[in-house]
Amino acid sequence: MILSDEMREQIKQAKKIVVCQAENPDGDSLGSATALEAILGDMGKNIVMQCPVQIPGYLHYISGADRVTLDFPTDYDMAIIVDTSAKTLMGKTLAEPAFLNFFMKHPVLVLDHHEAAEPDLPFDAEYVISAKAAATGEIIYHVAKEEKWPISSTAAEALYCSIQSDTLGLTVQDTTPESFEICADLMRHGVVPATVEEKRREMMKKSPRILAYKGRLIERIEYFNDGRTAIVKIPFDEIHEYSNEYNPTMLVIDEMRLVVGVDVAIGIKTYPDGKLTGKVRTNIPVANLIAEHFGGDGHAFAAGFRTYGELMEVEPELIQALDKIYKEYDEANHVDESAKAADNALAAAEKNEKSGHHASLNGNSIGGFKIVRKGK
Repeated sequence: MILSDEMREQIKQAKKIVVCQAENPDGDSLGSATALEAILGDMGKNIVMQCPVQIPGYLHYISGADRVTLDFPTDYDMAIIVDTSAKTLMGKTLAEPAFLNFFMKHPVLVLDHHEAAEPDLPFDAEYVISAKAAATGEIIYHVAKEEKWPISSTAAEALYCSIQSDTLGLTVQDTTPESFEICADLMRHGVVPATVEEKRREMMKKSPRILAYKGRLIERIEYFNDGRTAIVKIPFDEIHEYSNEYNPTMLVIDEMRLVVGVDVAIGIKTYPDGKLTGKVRTNIPVANLIAEHFGGDGHAFAAGFRTYGELMEVEPELIQALDKIYKEYDEANHVDESAKAADNALAAAEKNEKSGHHASLNGNSIGGFKIVRKGK
C-alpha cells in the first residue's frame, strides 16, 4: 500500500485539512492542491488550500485558483504538502513561528515527485515520493485509486491539469506511457481536454501593455557560455508592476529556449531583501543540476532555485557552474558505450520496479514509490 496504516487513519479521522504549496506555485502544485480539495471535500472534509504567495494569473485556468489563500489556518487537524519536500521552497511558510509550530504538532503528509534532493523539512512527516511520476498529480491519482477515494469530474480535471502542466502537454522526456493512460482514464471521469486548453489559452492572452513589455524583455536577453545560455534579469520594480497581470519570466523563457544554439534559458528575479529566484528551462537534461547548485530542485528540463546575494556575484557563479555542467554533459554524451550501459541499467531497474506492487516504509523504492517516515 502507498499510504501507511497510520496515515490512512489520520486522514480518515481528520475533519479539517490544510493543503499547502511551496512559494513557487506551478500548474502541478495548483492542480494537485485543487484535486485534493475536490477529492477530500467529497469525503466530507473541510479543506483549505494555502500558498505563501499569490497564484500567478496565467494559472487561473485551473478551477479553484481563486480559493487558494495566503492565510494558514492553525486550528486544522493535519496538513498535506504537495509538489515539494524541500525546506528552501517552504521558506515563507516556515518563517512564521505559528505555522511551523502547527507542522511540528500535527500529522503531515508530503506528496512529491522530485527525488533529486533528500527531504529536509524541519518537522516529522510521512513522505510519499515517486521519481517515476511525471507530476505530483499522478501520485494523487494512484493514492485515490488504491484508497477508493472518489474522483469527480472536478477532481479529474485538476489532476489532468497537473499532469499536462508538468509534462508540457505530455511532450517532455519525463512523460511515460502511464502518463497517457492516466490522462485517458481521467477523460473517462469527465475531463474534456479541449475545454481545458480553451481556458488555458484564454488566460495566456496579453494586453497591449504586456506585449510591449515582452518586447523590452526580449531586447534585454543576454547570452553566455558561447551562446549556450540565455539569461534575462527582472528587477523587483518590474515584478511589482507586471506580475499581477503576467509572470514576467514566463513571457519570454520559451522563446529564449528556442533560440538557435541555446541549451539553457534562465529568468532571474531580484528582490529588495537580497533574494534571487531563478526559473530554468532547458533543451538538454541538466535543469535540475543547475537548480541543485543553488539548493533548488526540479526536473531534467525544468527547474527552479532560490538564493540570496548580490546579482553581480551570483551571475558569475552561475556561468561558471554552467561551464562545468556543459563539459560533463558533453563528455558523457560522447561515450556511446557508457550511455548504452546506463540505458540498459535503467531498463533493468524499470523492469524490476514493474514487478512490485507495494511500497515499503523504510525508504526503499518498490513499485515506483519511496516512502520516508520521520517520527510520528
